[in-house]
Amino acid sequence: DRRRDSPAAGSPIQPIIKDVGEVYSRLLDHRPVIQGEIRYFVKEFEEKRGLRELRVLENLKNTIFETNERVLPKCERAMQDNLSETFKRLQAANAMIRRLQEREYEVRKLQADKVMAREEKCIAHWEEFMKEQQNKRAEVDEEHRKAMERLKEQYSEMEKELAKYLSF
Repeated sequence: DRRRDSPAAGSPIQPIIKDVGEVYSRLLDHRPVIQGEIRYFVKEFEEKRGLRELRVLENLKNTIFETNERVLPKCERAMQDNLSETFKRLQAANAMIRRLQEREYEVRKLQADKVMAREEKCIAHWEEFMKEQQNKRAEVDEEHRKAMERLKEQYSEMEKELAKYLSF
């Protein structure tokens, strides 16, 4: 209907419009080519990869089943056996370390007691030394005082004798 109504329906322009439409569809319309590529890709994937992917998935399923049914329980048993043995060893090591710490504490306590005894002995010796020094100082002070008194007496006698000679 449309061709009849259009003014160029029977005109020489009609072949040009048809040629332009073909050029357009060949240059710009890629849908038929893309659809063909998609069909080819799907066909190749289904034929070549489909069976291989199915085999890979089947092998993976078998591996998972074997792991869950056989390997995992075996590993759990081995882990439980080893953990209990390891736990026993850790307890024994803990007890040994505790005994070592107690011995070390006792040794340190003995050393500290010895140091305290030495310090007390040194303090007592120091106090005795200081008392002795006080006594000696008192003796020296007393001797000094006596010597000073003797000197004073001697000087006073010398002054008296000098006074006798000065009166001449």
